[in-house]
This record gives sequence, C-alpha cells and structure tokens, in this order.
Amino acid sequence: MSTPSLWRPTRRRLTDTLLAAVAPVAACSLALGGLATWVAAGKAGSPPRIGITNGRVFLPYGDSTETAAFFDVLNLGGADDRLVSVASSATRGEPVLSRHRMLGGGGASNAAVTSLAVPAGRGLSMSPARGDVTLTPRARLRSGDLVPFTLHFEHSGAVKTLAVVIRPAS
Repeated sequence: MSTPSLWRPTRRRLTDTLLAAVAPVAACSLALGGLATWVAAGKAGSPPRIGITNGRVFLPYGDSTETAAFFDVLNLGGADDRLVSVASSATRGEPVLSRHRMLGGGGASNAAVTSLAVPAGRGLSMSPARGDVTLTPRARLRSGDLVPFTLHFEHSGAVKTLAVVIRPAS
C-alpha cells in the first residue's frame, strides 16, 4: 500500500497559481475603475425627465413679423439634457434656437445656437440672454393666442407644449 503524497508548494506551482489569479483580479479592477469614473462624471442615476411650463411668445412690434418664444424647461431627472431644436405648425420655416448678445454702444445682436443646456435637477429658464426661440408666425398674432410647439431634446425626445402670446413688457 502506498502512502498518499502530500501537496507541496513549489516555486512553479505558486507562480502558476498567482498568474491564474491575476487575470480575473485585473479585469475586476478595470471594471470597477470604469464604473467609478462613470458615476463621478454624473452619467449614473436616473435619466432626464423634462417638463415645460410658462411658454410665451412676444407679440411682434410694429411692422416686424419676426418674434421670440420663451419657455421654462424643468429637468427633474438625474442626467443633463440639451434642447436641440424646436418645431411649430404655426410658423413660416423652422423656428431657430438663438441667444442675444449685447454690443458696445447699447446695441445687440442675435446669434443662432445649435443647442441649449438643460442641467439635471434644475433646468433652463429662457430669456434673451440665456436663449430663446426666434420665429416668424404664419398668421398675425394677437395677445392671448396660443401657439403650439414641439421641443426636441437630445435624450428625452420630443415634448409638445403651448405658448401664450403676450406683450413684451408684460
């Protein structure tokens, strides 16, 4: 009868065991580092949840037909979003996202922008300085009219809303 052989650690066995353990540990460390970076960058959590309130369109002044619309865009979700375009069946051509900039001597300019940021947990309250929607209505507007809009967001998709026509000083 033979005696059972005892397992003895040898340099070769220890090296093989260590090498077999390194691959899974390295993969787990890499995955954990990636997830930690994702969370730290604010990408984890709930998606954006967009709500739109206080839509208003300024009554065009004098003979001008171009005007501006403003919205309060709330983002109750946990991730940022961007307003990327606006559409309306009540306008000639596509409405344009824009921002006014003050120039020297009391003048101002209106520049088109490609998108407007809607931060998570806060939102965007549109104004001439923070962004607006420049549009040309199809028909003459009167104070109190309702104008339909569809706001398109990078992550949240399309959101339909109405804006009321008001005098600019009100």
